[in-house]
Amino acid sequence: MMTVSKNNMTIKVTPPTEGLFDLMIFARHADSQDPYNWVCSYQIQCLEPRNGEKLPENPFHFWGLHQKVRDFGIEESSHKGELLVAPQGTLLLSLHTSRPLLATYELVNKDLDAALSEKCLAAQAEEEKLSCHVLCPFQGYYRLSMFVKDLGGSTFRNVANFLIHCLKPINQNELFPLGLSMHCGSGISSSDHGLSNPSHSAPIINTKLGKCNITFHTLANIEVTASLSKDKVISTKYPLERYVLVTHLRTKVSVCVVLPESGVYKVGLFGRSKDSKDFAHICDYVIRCFSDPNWPPFPRVYSLWRRGCVLLEPRTGVLQEQSWVRFRVKVPKAHQAVILGQEMTVLQQTPNAVWEGDVFTGAAGMQVKLAAKFSQHCSSLEVILAFEVEGGSPASLGCSG
Repeated sequence: MMTVSKNNMTIKVTPPTEGLFDLMIFARHADSQDPYNWVCSYQIQCLEPRNGEKLPENPFHFWGLHQKVRDFGIEESSHKGELLVAPQGTLLLSLHTSRPLLATYELVNKDLDAALSEKCLAAQAEEEKLSCHVLCPFQGYYRLSMFVKDLGGSTFRNVANFLIHCLKPINQNELFPLGLSMHCGSGISSSDHGLSNPSHSAPIINTKLGKCNITFHTLANIEVTASLSKDKVISTKYPLERYVLVTHLRTKVSVCVVLPESGVYKVGLFGRSKDSKDFAHICDYVIRCFSDPNWPPFPRVYSLWRRGCVLLEPRTGVLQEQSWVRFRVKVPKAHQAVILGQEMTVLQQTPNAVWEGDVFTGAAGMQVKLAAKFSQHCSSLEVILAFEVEGGSPASLGCSG
């Protein structure tokens, strides 16, 4: 096991059996592409072999940080040395950088395949810091290799290879969701898309209540949307897209998430400017909840749910049958707002621009829709939100917060 710094090198050798071994050392100049030259040899006599687990394969030959790591833009690591210990199967590696960098990671273990390895890493790239949350599902040794490039660079280069010793593995049901990007949490990507002042800067959100609200300050010309996904949905009546609601205020965007069941979820944020037709990926968050939540969904959202639209009441997309429900909602530029259900209810606008009114839900199985007219001269109504009417007690229907 070789570690190389700027001015010295250390080799740790674990002979596999007792006996006499030759250790040959080869070297070349750090900037050279010439073949390595033999420089010296040692004889090692092993009287009693150490019965330990073999180290993971390392095609990059060195362990720890690259000897010219500062040239790659990395100043220091949160962990000194080449061996990192994960007593409970989790580890957070942080490296401070002298300039913005992008990073990818590779986790290797004798029992770990490529698909499972992808669920063990969550990477964050900030202006002056790179972080990687690591989960270890098996006991033993792992190799965590790190590759970086500059923002405009074309090739990732290996800058570090850490040996991780996991003493107690994490439950495989608690691994990260598939498909996380290299931009988890806030950082370089969210800043580039005009998002600032995040409510949650770290990529992992733990919630006992089964809901959270992620907010950013935004530029006026930025529109944000969000997706919610889970690797294995057990029993959810509505699609997961119904459990996330994006609200744009004047200088802020709010992504409200409620969870229908326990587990680990991925929230993907996407954005576009007024000049763009397509949404571009911004960043991902991981939401973890193991307290058995059972929140109802938000209402179904239509394309006219835009900047300035705010749902004040009700905050759930599932309404109790045969009951009166108070509606309060902001719909900018609307000339009229109505609720379409068992009958049409015209909402009244208050001095603070809130459309409100009491609505009778009707029978279970119906839909109640919020619609609006956006022109005095247009007679047609355009649907903005849709709610389901279900039977059952108010307590079982809950509230999405």
